[in-house]
Amino acid sequence: MKLLTVLRETFLMSLPLMGVMACVLIFVAPFENSLDYIRLGVGYAGVVIGQSLFLFGLDISILPVGEVMGEKLVKLKKVSWVIFFGLFFGLLATIAEPALAVLARQTNLVIKEVNQTLFIWIMGIGIGVFVGLSLWRVIKDISIKLIFAVLYVLIFVMVAFAPQEFVALAFDGSGATTGDISVPFILALGMGVSASLAKRDNNDNVFGIIGIASIGPILTIFIYGMILKRLYGDIPSAGVYDPSATGTNFVQILISNVGSVSMAIFPLLIVFLPFQFLFIKMPKEKLKKLLFGIIPVLVGLLIFLSGIDFGFAFAGQYMGSAFLDASRPEWFKWLLLPLSFILGSAITLTEPAVTVLSEKLGQITSGKISRMAIRLTLALGIGAAAMLAVVKILTATNILWYLVPLYAVAIIMMKFTPKLFVGLAFDSGGVAGGALTSAMLTPLTLGIAGAAAAGSAAFNQSILMNGFGIIAFISVTPLIAVQILGIYASRSEEGEMRSE
Repeated sequence: MKLLTVLRETFLMSLPLMGVMACVLIFVAPFENSLDYIRLGVGYAGVVIGQSLFLFGLDISILPVGEVMGEKLVKLKKVSWVIFFGLFFGLLATIAEPALAVLARQTNLVIKEVNQTLFIWIMGIGIGVFVGLSLWRVIKDISIKLIFAVLYVLIFVMVAFAPQEFVALAFDGSGATTGDISVPFILALGMGVSASLAKRDNNDNVFGIIGIASIGPILTIFIYGMILKRLYGDIPSAGVYDPSATGTNFVQILISNVGSVSMAIFPLLIVFLPFQFLFIKMPKEKLKKLLFGIIPVLVGLLIFLSGIDFGFAFAGQYMGSAFLDASRPEWFKWLLLPLSFILGSAITLTEPAVTVLSEKLGQITSGKISRMAIRLTLALGIGAAAMLAVVKILTATNILWYLVPLYAVAIIMMKFTPKLFVGLAFDSGGVAGGALTSAMLTPLTLGIAGAAAAGSAAFNQSILMNGFGIIAFISVTPLIAVQILGIYASRSEEGEMRSE
């Protein structure tokens, strides 16, 4: 019964996205081959069914593991052990992240020298180290505003040394690492530690853990880019983005994904079992239920990723390139701006990680901030982010011209925003770029960048620099949108107190 409820909710949440895609692909830029509509339909069904199975299994397996581990970690008493295991479990949860697998595959299609597995582990290490840092901050009760200010200054200092081709990719990686698996797991881990070890007993420390953790991959990808540049003398040239390289047959794609999906989930399970026998010792019936929940997680993730590879990736790439077709008038490409806004907003309402975060907020604030309020706030922010990303591509401008002022505004706003909403804002930036975002919007922008480069000899940016970056925008605009919501909520509460 619960699975059917999840399936129904997932289907209803996916309708805005599918409705927008259907309108574009039927009335604006129709497929040349009618069989492509069947391909998209199969991919869509795979995404909905796979995501439903995944979320159902997540609720009875991965999420309880995170909560139990968070509670048991504090019984180790030594802060160093808590931080070490936080780092370790943060790494393992991240390498299981479906959005990260999607981004790694897209990156490898563009630049073959980037190894998919190594790419995933490098970003996982970044998350793990900064999960440890965020838990240390909670334990020591260090100001979250100070931590964010210092870390983002560090990021933009390192930008000066990192290869420019890897700047947009690094920010994209930051958003992709915090999604359907890592968000509930790390949040649950953090809540357990915060409830037991935080110096002050309040809710302010619960949020911000994801926001701090998502900074790690930016720094590690910068370092990875520097190493690649040193090895090759320069960053290797980016190739053409072709999602059909992963296969054109659904069964073939399904089989090819079995190994990567298994390797994503099993490390977490292998580490949990010794932890269960040594520390947790949960009852056998509860353990059986938890282990049984791994099956729908595995099957769901396999179907979900295969649906993305088979249907969504090629549709996004096709839409991106179709609007820049030489047979169309010059003004036609600017229709991508409203399209990207609508797609970004629709995808946000579908992202599972956004659902998880909004539910946590509802619990923390005792329902004062509704789930729909936070989701609509994020939808507007991410719609604007998608539109900005398309403007950047069409004008071939450097992404830093956008990111630096946006992050500056977000950091300045921290002074006026309640502490709870500062952490929530930076967490929202981390969770917004989930698997669906990577699957739909990144192929869209790669398609636009590829078509723009092919259609103009004066277009001086490679697809690696210009095609990636949409998740970077999606990670920063929620920082501003949610802080605005926090300032508004705070002033409304003050007004109610005065009226009483």
